[in-house]
Amino acid sequence: MEAEPRLDGAAVSVLLAASKWWPLSARLAQAFLREDCRVAAVCPDHHPLNFVAGIERIHRYAGRSALASLHRAIVASDPWLVIPCDDGVVAQLHALHGEFPTLRPVIERSLGCAQSFPIVRSRFALLMLARDLGLPIPRTRAVSSSADLRDWHREVSPEGILKADGESGGNGVQLSRCLDDSLSAWPQLRAPLGRLTAEKRLFIDRDPLAVWQTKSREPRGVIIQELINGRPANSMIACRGGVVQAMLSVIVVASAGPTGAAIVVRRINNEAMCRAAQLIAGRLRLSGFFGLDYVIDSLTDTPYLVEMNPRCTQLGHLEFGEQASLAAALIASWRGPRAAAALGRGARAHASRERIAGECVAFFPQAVAAGPAVGSLVAASHHDVPKDAPELVVELGLPPWPHRSLRARCYHSWRPPARSEPVIFESMPADGSASAAAVRPRVEVVNPA
Repeated sequence: MEAEPRLDGAAVSVLLAASKWWPLSARLAQAFLREDCRVAAVCPDHHPLNFVAGIERIHRYAGRSALASLHRAIVASDPWLVIPCDDGVVAQLHALHGEFPTLRPVIERSLGCAQSFPIVRSRFALLMLARDLGLPIPRTRAVSSSADLRDWHREVSPEGILKADGESGGNGVQLSRCLDDSLSAWPQLRAPLGRLTAEKRLFIDRDPLAVWQTKSREPRGVIIQELINGRPANSMIACRGGVVQAMLSVIVVASAGPTGAAIVVRRINNEAMCRAAQLIAGRLRLSGFFGLDYVIDSLTDTPYLVEMNPRCTQLGHLEFGEQASLAAALIASWRGPRAAAALGRGARAHASRERIAGECVAFFPQAVAAGPAVGSLVAASHHDVPKDAPELVVELGLPPWPHRSLRARCYHSWRPPARSEPVIFESMPADGSASAAAVRPRVEVVNPA
């Protein structure tokens, strides 16, 4: 990948590509707009991105022609950067890179070195790279046969967690308490996405990538991973050409289930997590955004890397005190030294911004959906409601649009969607400082930044 010139302060055009109804894409769009970027989007109908004022054009992510939809959106928008907002979009960008040479410059600007794409797509390959870099990871094995599972449960651990490649948002992950659990889960995780499952995801969940994902008939890679006794933490990193421009790390205060998405987080500064981000970004020559997920060992405070998200996460728009957002840092890296030096001044110039004074953040609408169980945590945290966008607040406060459709309501009346009870990892008094854990002893990682 050749070095790209900086834009000398010129407006940066960004295309946000989202197939899932996650709030993070809308919040990231707002962050880019605050940096005077030209923003376009490609997403399904009724997506939260439709409620963000200032987006120049929204392209439809069509479920029967998803790859062509993304291709058309890139060609029509001619963006400097494409920002994938979920893992499926990353896979489609990899496919477009191989099929359309004219798109390779913008895709490599957005994701990084193409030689790293196979590692990014494989959980096992990424973790083996991390191990070779000297980073702590849980004991992990690739599973290619039932014999691998029998060996794991006999030689390594009586339990584990199985994960399939190509899934995100909690799909493709199965906790295993015994060999029988693993033997039951593995064939389903390994199998390519079936036609009936794809039709359900398309017509009920309104997932525009469902049909495209059925075209791969290859079995999916599956790993089994050791369970670490600890609590989750994660980092989101903005980088360019393998160099980290900025990063934000948090430890999870409350989550949607033991392995679900974070509801409340606390900002931390952990040297081991910083080192991991720098080593992985440098070895893979990554660009754009990526996330790293950890479990902090409850006995040693060691952050064990458990997986990588090759796209933005829900931390990209947050602005703590005088610290600019990760979106601002990424754009400044393309605009040159003057823009980077002005990050703090530019952030202060936008009076409408609600900056985060403390260290804890409760995400909206996740914290509202979690209910009274996290009420005290929300009260002691910055509740990240986009108050300057009332239409977006209303939309995010409703169930995701696919769940509101008549077809989905009929389906879920027969088969209610799974709901995870919140897990509280630590409690906080009214001043927002951390106190004793509600689930396990509090892990002191580092002093908050």
